[in-house]
Amino acid sequence: MNRCALVRILVLVITGATFTGWALNHQRAMERSFAEEVALTHQEAERIAREVVLFTTSLVLQGQTLSDFLYEQGLDATTAARIVEHTRAVFSPRLFRAGHPIALGRSILGELRAVRYRIDPDRELWVERSGDAFRAEIKTIPSTTEVVGVSGTVRDALFNAVMDAGERPELAIALADIFGWDLDFYSDPRPGDTFRLLVEKKRYLEASAGLGLPAGSYGRILAAEYNNAGRVYQAVLFREPSGRAAYYAPDGQSMQKAFLRSPLKFTARISSRFSRSRFHPILRRHRPHLGIDYAAPAGAPVQAIGDGRVVFAGYKGGAGRVVHLRHANGYETQYLHLSSILVATGQRVAQGQIIGRVGSTGLSTGPHLDFRVLQHGAFRNFLSLKLPPALPVAKADWNEFVGVRDRWLAALPGGESLAQAPGQSAAAPSRSSATRY
Repeated sequence: MNRCALVRILVLVITGATFTGWALNHQRAMERSFAEEVALTHQEAERIAREVVLFTTSLVLQGQTLSDFLYEQGLDATTAARIVEHTRAVFSPRLFRAGHPIALGRSILGELRAVRYRIDPDRELWVERSGDAFRAEIKTIPSTTEVVGVSGTVRDALFNAVMDAGERPELAIALADIFGWDLDFYSDPRPGDTFRLLVEKKRYLEASAGLGLPAGSYGRILAAEYNNAGRVYQAVLFREPSGRAAYYAPDGQSMQKAFLRSPLKFTARISSRFSRSRFHPILRRHRPHLGIDYAAPAGAPVQAIGDGRVVFAGYKGGAGRVVHLRHANGYETQYLHLSSILVATGQRVAQGQIIGRVGSTGLSTGPHLDFRVLQHGAFRNFLSLKLPPALPVAKADWNEFVGVRDRWLAALPGGESLAQAPGQSAAAPSRSSATRY
């Protein structure tokens, strides 16, 4: 074998040894990397099993308790009882309400980890599990509040006009409540009526796991205006001498009279008026009709027109189911033919409180509310009754009221730039032709 051949063989041996060494090192490195990846995968799987919670959301059913819900979700009686017991320390289970969202959180292995319950738009009940221990607390949902302007034109009903302006039904109800002592929103609105208002609007910043963000809620209406066929009503939020918030007309007179102008909140036709001699459709003879009949659908809510006490709640012959209230200054009101009664004799009720629902009990040809008013024992025609006013702005508060009045009325949509209210941070609204600012 010559020298060149030996050199070639030596080079091949060295090259082979080098490659073999590299391959072995590479294989060991791959094995180490694989082992590390397997370890990391196991750690991630453990973390996911430990930390990741999957929520399923439901709405509380009518009559359902927290215990009922937990049982129906497959929890054993002992675990459900422990959750209820820990919850009781921060939130009464009796306040568990139908229609509110509730979410149950489980691990990917199906183990219970958390319960979330929306108490109201601003608060949630959180129940967390760690091992065998539970911890319950009430958390506030972060939010910001801004003042916005809303305006619109009535085509058929205030409710629809507010919806057309991009707002929700509760704003229409709040607006109707402000002017409810001067306007009957069943019969007074006319096509072409307009409204303007400034309202605090709360926007929520963070979604709770499983429950999502609540709908932005409304705060106080700071000022409002309703133009009813050319007659303009305005209201500004201020305070009574006692410090309680109340609405006043620009001249300082209270918007709140002793009674609301209607026992119902929205559109209902007056089917029969107050009369000393009306032909009764069932008895077929003339007799006094000492109330106002509102032809409302069965089940429509009936509200107390003023603060008072229930002197009778029950069935009374041809009047069917009746609620009879006694108010201040010798006034009484009666609500006849109800399908259901939501108050009890002796109970105190607040103005605007729902006391029953429209029905057709007793001598009745169809669903309606027969509404009656007595003053010092004598029946009075509610449609022509002059309602006693509440107290005006106190003299000592007049200058402060004028400042608040001028600021907010000028800031209504279509007026001057939105000013900053005391204690409020509100940016000036942008100008546009839309009904919402």
